[in-house]
Amino acid sequence: MNEITINTNEKNQRIDRFLKKYMPEASKGFIYKMLRKKRIKLNNKRAKPNINLKEGDKIQFYMSTETINKFKEYKKVEDVVIRFKVTYEDENIIIINKPKGLLSHSAGNNENTVVKQLISYLHKRGEYDPEKEKTFIPAICNRLDKNTSGIIIGAKNNLALQSINESIRNGNIDKYYKCIVKGKVATDKELKGYLIKEPKTNKVDILGHEIKGSKKIHTKIKILNENKNFTMLEIELLTGRTHQIRAHLASIGHPIIGDLKYGDKKVNKYFLGKYKLENQFLHAYKIVLNGLDGKLDYLNNKKIVAPMDTKANIIKEELFGK
Repeated sequence: MNEITINTNEKNQRIDRFLKKYMPEASKGFIYKMLRKKRIKLNNKRAKPNINLKEGDKIQFYMSTETINKFKEYKKVEDVVIRFKVTYEDENIIIINKPKGLLSHSAGNNENTVVKQLISYLHKRGEYDPEKEKTFIPAICNRLDKNTSGIIIGAKNNLALQSINESIRNGNIDKYYKCIVKGKVATDKELKGYLIKEPKTNKVDILGHEIKGSKKIHTKIKILNENKNFTMLEIELLTGRTHQIRAHLASIGHPIIGDLKYGDKKVNKYFLGKYKLENQFLHAYKIVLNGLDGKLDYLNNKKIVAPMDTKANIIKEELFGK
């Protein structure tokens, strides 16, 4: 018999989901069979698959160590170059300022990503040890397009991951972006519509009415700076859909400069030639945290701002002044 004890990073999840993470090479059918036949017990009792784990619970495995090890996946931390900057950090969360050109995460194993860098960063600092963790791996709570820079929220423990994710789902974390668009935007406004993804082109279309497969979108825009040809906007993202900001602005005739998917080719060519701007001028610059309770309630009403990079600031100042 083998026994493990549930720690703070494993509590508040169903036992079947924990076991699937603990033994990822085992099928769900095998896990349910072991629970049903009492080959896996919780606190020396039969456990239903949907029972929630508490800190200090003990799980007994009535199977050989060799069998358990066959189903486990040993986590390896890659020593990668850290390209992000840290905007805020405490014992629970880390706010990353992601540079352009960096993937948030990847299904493949070869590319350097924010997730790999986060794990490597915490491992080097002694805040994450894969040999001590049964299932938890540091993770990010939101994503940005590869060529969009700015704020990504990282979770250092499972409590933070669950709390931040729930707050995002409930719409309690306010997210703001800065961008420069073609043309002079007349006034602050709210944009509403429906977005549908075109898998073949990896683009989205904005519709004025709902159709099957479309998703409702809501975007607020506020004018920050303007001249006769361009406008700098603050975008408040009220729904977070794929390419929402880029496509929504393009749909009203104000595409983001440098945007190769939804932008104006002539404008993009100008900014590429003058500033070497190779992608969209879009930066996730501010979040306001809310809706967090328990051990994370100290973060409520906290505003975090991540500065733009040097090239973005040069473009901004040349277009609109300091």
